[in-house]
Amino acid sequence: MDAGVTLPAEVLSWYARFSLYNSPYRAHDGGRAIDLYPGTLRDGRTTEAPCPVSGTVRETKTVRAPPKSYAPEHDHLILIDCEGPAALEGLVARVLHVDPAVEAGDRVEAGESLGELVRAGFFAPWVDNHLHVGLRRPDQNLHRASGSLPLEIGDDVELRALEWDGTGTVVETGETYVVLDSPTHPAPGEAFVGVRADSAGILDGGIPHYDGGGLLRAGNGNGGEGASISLNGDRLGTVGDDGRTIAWDGITVTANGDPITGLSTFCARDGDFGAKLICPDRSFDVGDRVTVRVRSSGTSDR
Repeated sequence: MDAGVTLPAEVLSWYARFSLYNSPYRAHDGGRAIDLYPGTLRDGRTTEAPCPVSGTVRETKTVRAPPKSYAPEHDHLILIDCEGPAALEGLVARVLHVDPAVEAGDRVEAGESLGELVRAGFFAPWVDNHLHVGLRRPDQNLHRASGSLPLEIGDDVELRALEWDGTGTVVETGETYVVLDSPTHPAPGEAFVGVRADSAGILDGGIPHYDGGGLLRAGNGNGGEGASISLNGDRLGTVGDDGRTIAWDGITVTANGDPITGLSTFCARDGDFGAKLICPDRSFDVGDRVTVRVRSSGTSDR
């Protein structure tokens, strides 16, 4: 297995949210890519795409995206020869979902905008704008979608696991999702937070609407190969041989007893953090009280 790459705090400092596993895109398998969500933490920017590294643009390329009625046919790939931070020096960053304002030979600094974020067919309709980033050695195939190096979140990144009892009140609604008011970020703008699994570690992934998920910062007593992962006593799945990737059981997420598409888990440091329920076939209103459970498929809360 390829040696992993550790992402230091300075890489994540430009973003409000991140996820290694919350994607249907195969490039994320085993936590080999990260989605970085700029949000509005710096200068109120929501469409600009701050670069996670410093270096020189090696290439930009237009690539075909999966056909979706709500998205353009093409996405864009930006390859950057990393010169900083030091932990990434000598690697090549692969960045997708940005219409580039840069070209080959341009020097870019971390935090400088690479262009404008785009929503291509790689996105499910409930996914917010973000940069998809993978890292490779220069001798690897830089154009193939899968094959980036496994990523780890550096120890210098403050990352807190929040207890959540599965309940909350709807504070935001979209066509395909709702957001609850809990768990609540205790100090917005500071540490990244995520939903804590029962024994330890932060859940990352689409439960179970994407093929699998991950467990970040598992620590001792949770996250070893074969470990059972649960949330509020509801079993979710089993940890694989890498100690962090979770294979979901045959499970269904329910909201007030009725099945929904899933529960989106990720890490965030903005004040709007709260449980995100994916529910294109269910409608909720702001102010609705919701209880979320996870059941074996074919069983009911009722």
